[in-house]
Amino acid sequence: MSKPLVLILCTGNSCRSHLAEAILRRAVGGLVDVASAGSKPAGYVHPMAIEVLKEIGLDASAHRSKHLSEFLNVPVTSVVTVCGNADQACPVFPGQLNRYHWGFKDPAHATGTPEEIREEFRRVRDEIRLVFEAYAAGLKEASARAK
Repeated sequence: MSKPLVLILCTGNSCRSHLAEAILRRAVGGLVDVASAGSKPAGYVHPMAIEVLKEIGLDASAHRSKHLSEFLNVPVTSVVTVCGNADQACPVFPGQLNRYHWGFKDPAHATGTPEEIREEFRRVRDEIRLVFEAYAAGLKEASARAK
């Protein structure tokens, strides 16, 4: 039997959803499968997202930007949208039991010096980390109670 799939959606699938995917994947420790996609994928993962994940020991260099249609025929247990546009464009997936919306500011729109932009990516990464590590703790607790 396959593990439940948590799908994280954002519009461009270039920053926030990849930050959340990498952080949640590590935090759940294999309890669920984790993927991300976008309603209008940018076609790339933002290099700064990869960089700030590397700072916390996560390698997202193999991640790719995907369209949510890749998951329309896949059983998705939970959908988490991390931006308002994706929340509004989110379809219902086969097997979907849960839907959550936790919006975060898009660091790709940050302006300023390279270091100021990097700091915005770090700030958003840390916000996402706080929320998704708490979500993972809840998943682990529920799994332990179900045994």
